[in-house]
Amino acid sequence: MPYIQIVLSLLLIAAVLLQHSGATLGGAFGGGDNWSSAFHTRRGLEKALFISTIVIAVLFTIASFLALIVR
Repeated sequence: MPYIQIVLSLLLIAAVLLQHSGATLGGAFGGGDNWSSAFHTRRGLEKALFISTIVIAVLFTIASFLALIVR
């Protein structure tokens, strides 16, 4: 079970880092000039990456809860 969690965590880290936000570091903390640039329609590969990030996060959460129960 820990190997599944390790693989899922590495996939989740990669999926989050691959997402392009277009915002600067200041925008991440509430600053920045164009705050509406974060709200746009995802298409194609960007949408698939976004959905796969959610799926991987849910799978990681389930695997973590199962690891707690199995102990």
